[in-house]
Amino acid sequence: MSTEQHVVVGRGPLSPDDVVRVARHGAGVVLEDGALAAIASSRTVIEALAADATPHYGVSTGFGALATRHIPEDRRADLQRSLIRSHAAGSGPEVETEVVRALMLLRLSTLATGRTGVRPVVAETYAALLSSHVTPVVHEHGSLGCSGDLAPLAHCALALMGEGPVRDADGVLRDAADALGAAGIAPVVLREKEGLALINGTDGMLAMLLLAIHDLRELLVVADVTAAISVEGLLGTDRVFAADLQALRPQAGQAVSAANMRAVLADSPIVASHRGPEDTRVQDAYSLRCAPQVAGAARDTVEHAAVVASRELAAAIDNPVVTADGRVESNGNFHGAPVAYVLDFLAIVAADVASIAERRTDRFLDASRNAGLPAFLADSPGVDSGLMIAQYTQAAIVSELKRLAVPASFDSIPSSAMQEDHVSMGWSAARKLRRTVDGLTRVLAIELLTAARGIELRAPLVPGPASAAVIDALRATVPGPGPDRFLAPEIDAAVAFVASGHVRRAAETATGSLTLETR
Repeated sequence: MSTEQHVVVGRGPLSPDDVVRVARHGAGVVLEDGALAAIASSRTVIEALAADATPHYGVSTGFGALATRHIPEDRRADLQRSLIRSHAAGSGPEVETEVVRALMLLRLSTLATGRTGVRPVVAETYAALLSSHVTPVVHEHGSLGCSGDLAPLAHCALALMGEGPVRDADGVLRDAADALGAAGIAPVVLREKEGLALINGTDGMLAMLLLAIHDLRELLVVADVTAAISVEGLLGTDRVFAADLQALRPQAGQAVSAANMRAVLADSPIVASHRGPEDTRVQDAYSLRCAPQVAGAARDTVEHAAVVASRELAAAIDNPVVTADGRVESNGNFHGAPVAYVLDFLAIVAADVASIAERRTDRFLDASRNAGLPAFLADSPGVDSGLMIAQYTQAAIVSELKRLAVPASFDSIPSSAMQEDHVSMGWSAARKLRRTVDGLTRVLAIELLTAARGIELRAPLVPGPASAAVIDALRATVPGPGPDRFLAPEIDAAVAFVASGHVRRAAETATGSLTLETR
């Protein structure tokens, strides 16, 4: 649920769009009154257990392999502080601000369910960090994905305590105490159970899953558009994308991809120019003819991942957890397997979409297969190399994506003196998926550069309205055919063009709305 400037966090699940708004677009957060009441109610359960002479895990005991050790009341604040300090043990480069903001929002959403036993001030302070754009420094390495994303979340909890490094609203690296003071936020002194509640969740891997789903939906439309422009520029046929042929195999994503491609190819003079008996080719190569089958299967995988993500958004993950009837129970819901599996699955399909796009690019550059275009689409082949090395770059990225497609989730390394003897590696799966999404963006950008040049070299033939609109929009930042130029900036401009959503928006000026999601 969202207001114009804020996302309202209540007892129910956030939407994926809420997460994107806070993570990428800087929306603040507001806690719903009902959530604060639920938080306060469950805190009374924890307070009662804290006063009990019987040890209770997470309230009056140590953690993990030290779960049987009773902690006296006067040392429990030290216990919580020590838990966060010791678990904030990440290493390596900083994780992106959008990921940290997303994982913090998701942890706040779990606190708001009233199932974790924290005090309202803990949730309110967490919300204040997000709204003030104070972002804890979280590191690349440190999470095994079980018990949740402990180290990344501990770095966030450390900032809540006024310790450790953060980035302020201007992106300046500051000590947390100074940044909180400047934002008018009082650090929190954690009490019983609160340290565990702040770090026991799958929030990091879920954050990256949600951002990847958002990006992949857009990129799969781009893949449909660039595939269609490639079919057009390589003098392929649109007949194989006919709705009745696609319906013979009722795969939902395939139908969507084929429909998008038909829309882009509609009214193309280039396609019409070789539709008669003068075209002696019987079938196009698989990279053209089977584009909807590959991108469509990827679409179906994204929608499966979205179902898993929606369930995880509705979850209240902590250990122990305060149940609706007031019990405090240990559980294993922090294990990241459900999220880790789909993160890996998405890396596989994104790599394959990139792979088939690279094959179409290579076909454009080969004079024996590109139906009359100059070798490498060069202005003067021999003097000019054209897009030869752009395809090398594309191929190198595709090769890297194949390595990143090797699953992380089938690995496990025992930890915590064999108490945590099987872990999900979901954080690792999420980190490599982010690199995969970036790689797919670059591969599609190079296909677009190539297909656009190929079509322009077909002059005086002209493309259909949708292809023309996309190429015209691209030409605002990337020049058309000509003698060799410094190519890297043009590739970067095309990458920005793809990442910004301009490909779909330009195509839709001619096609109307293209389909983003499979329903």
